[in-house]
Formats: sequence, structure tokens, C-alpha cells
Amino acid sequence: MENSYYNPADLAKFGNVTEFQPEMGRKFFDYYGEVFKEGALTEREKALIALAVAHAVQCPYCIDAYSTDCLQKGADETQMMEAVHVAAAIKGGAALVHGVQMMNKVKELSM
Repeated sequence: MENSYYNPADLAKFGNVTEFQPEMGRKFFDYYGEVFKEGALTEREKALIALAVAHAVQCPYCIDAYSTDCLQKGADETQMMEAVHVAAAIKGGAALVHGVQMMNKVKELSM
């Protein structure tokens, strides 16, 4: 295994984050569980959203977890990659739209 700050075995330890603050950990996991229940969106749709967000925030643990979850919930590779492209488009667009701030500042300084 390559040296990395991310140890794949740590994903299985996610539930242990309650160890140092049990009350807050329980609240988080209660909320987390509620969020991913079937509602206005299907569990499959929520898994695809989570996969896209995982790529946008670049969390390797989440990418692993939601790649698996998407497959288990019936998403296919094309749908998963499309979700990743949506995340990439939004993240790229967010970077570009901040260019307006730079342009405004340059125009202000050039006056």
C-alpha cells in the first residue's frame, strides 16, 4: 500500500468518532440516519447525491462508501459517473464565478 494520510481501514472506524463526545456523536448519527431515509428523494437518489458531494469535497472515505452504496441501491456506472460530472461542473463553475470578484477588484484598482 502506498503511503497516504488516508488509511482505508479507518472508514470502518467511522462509528468510533463518538468516543470522545458520545452525546454529540449520537446526535450526528441520528441525524445522518434520518437524512438518508426514503423521503421526497429515494435512497438511490440520495446515494448519488452523496457520491457527487463526496467528489466535490474530495473525501476518499465517502467516495468508497458511496460508490458501494450506489451500486447496492441499484445505480449503475453511467449514473454514478454522471453524478461525478455534475459535481465537477458545479465545483468548476463556483471557481469561475469567483472570477467576477477578481474582475471587479481589477476594474476598481484600474480606475
